[in-house]
Amino acid sequence: MADQADALLRQLAHATGSVAIGGLTGAGLLGERAALNHWRIGGDISPGAGCILFHAADDRVALNLAREDDRALLPALFEEEFDVSFDSFIATLIERMNATEFVARARMLGLAAAQETERAVSQVSLGALIAKGAPGPPPSKRAPRVLDFSALWAGPLASHLMWLAGANVIKVESARRLDGMRAGDKDFYDLLNQGKASVSIDFSSHEGRAALRRLIHEADIVIEASRPRALRNLGLDADALVQEQPGLVWLTITAHGARGEEAEWVGFGDDCGVAAGVSAAMRAASGVSGFVGDAIADPLTGLNAALTGWNAWRGGEGGRYDVSLRASAQATLETARAENLKRLNASLRAWANARGAPFPDVPCRPISAPVAATGEDNARFLAPC
Repeated sequence: MADQADALLRQLAHATGSVAIGGLTGAGLLGERAALNHWRIGGDISPGAGCILFHAADDRVALNLAREDDRALLPALFEEEFDVSFDSFIATLIERMNATEFVARARMLGLAAAQETERAVSQVSLGALIAKGAPGPPPSKRAPRVLDFSALWAGPLASHLMWLAGANVIKVESARRLDGMRAGDKDFYDLLNQGKASVSIDFSSHEGRAALRRLIHEADIVIEASRPRALRNLGLDADALVQEQPGLVWLTITAHGARGEEAEWVGFGDDCGVAAGVSAAMRAASGVSGFVGDAIADPLTGLNAALTGWNAWRGGEGGRYDVSLRASAQATLETARAENLKRLNASLRAWANARGAPFPDVPCRPISAPVAATGEDNARFLAPC
């Protein structure tokens, strides 16, 4: 799968003409967070320890409990009061449940969960155009302005790659809820967000929402990873915005797709990799299940989003594009399988046999540009009209 990431990087380097992107490797992008944190290859527990694979009555399921409030939802999930800190008891409760029923209940409650052998409710094409925008003139040689109000890994990686290609990137955060990567993994946050301007907005205020709309109207590319309800709460209609603003490229990064019931499902890199069939592929190749890579759907999605967004902007093809974690991991797996099944299976067997070993050693990229403090650029970008 790192080979497939290499191929995406080559495409992105060609599209952007970026020497910096040309110097990156797929293995480096897939493994650099784990290398920075000195993590070990996970088995039934993800390398970052936030997601766990459990045995249900008829299949294996992944349950992601990385957020502070996730465990508080477990009594409602199981309809039973218990000490939610005991993973062994959670495992006992899950063993009694049908996998499909368990995942459906978890998703209904806003938990990130997946079934190892699940099938998507609907087929979502990677980078699908979900709302055609007003055509814009082909861009001049100037760099694009990228507005990124996503968080964590996939979206910030996409805008980081665009920054490496020369884009002017503005990172927008809610003043009440900053990017969780800031405090949770500062070194990795700094790597992905170096060189970006920082704007902090109170989205609960009329003034804050108006400021966000002004920033959108000045952008060439917008990156967001919000569920539909969150966008509505911000007063944003992405489909309408791309039709009103010629050439605007809007990247919606989702867990399972931006349309239908899947649009409301929560998901992160580890569980979406499981939903995409990566763990099932390892079981088929080795007889052993487990997590493959570190939140593998995240870096793959960041790469795909950067490539989709840059190509659309360069071609003047404004619109809203759906880049989901699940589709990114699934497309990578399917391509790897089609190109060299023997090589894929050999690497999956090697990964299964390496559980507990240190992550593959990849070079840690240096920080080469300043990392802005929260809201450091508010005066520059939020000045009254």
